[in-house]
Amino acid sequence: MPSRIVNAVLLVLAGAVVGGIGTVAHQITVTWGVPIPLGLIGSLVCYTALLVGLRLLGDSRWPALCAALGAIAVILLFTQQSPGGSVLIPNNMIGQIWLVGPILIAAVVVSWPDLRGRRREAAAVEARTS
Repeated sequence: MPSRIVNAVLLVLAGAVVGGIGTVAHQITVTWGVPIPLGLIGSLVCYTALLVGLRLLGDSRWPALCAALGAIAVILLFTQQSPGGSVLIPNNMIGQIWLVGPILIAAVVVSWPDLRGRRREAAAVEARTS
């Protein structure tokens, strides 16, 4: 039981790190004729890779959910105005996508059905019939 708690805390911290780094980097844009939001794209790809990797490696949804909660909590924390008046997630299109995107990605990744069990059952049924 204590190992599960430690594991959950570490997963929340891993999600918080990805959420924090993504929040700092999401406004980076490169202009090659048109502005390309490389920071947003990279941040969403890293966040998605973390959740999908945890979902594929784990036997349950909990690891991906813990990491998603850590990242979303940090992102929501950084939407608040600091005492000095600065905001890390401005109210522009890129900021709005960074605010909503991780929530939608987490909903899809965590709710995606686990097809490994169905494959095992199908293989077992096929082995019995042949």
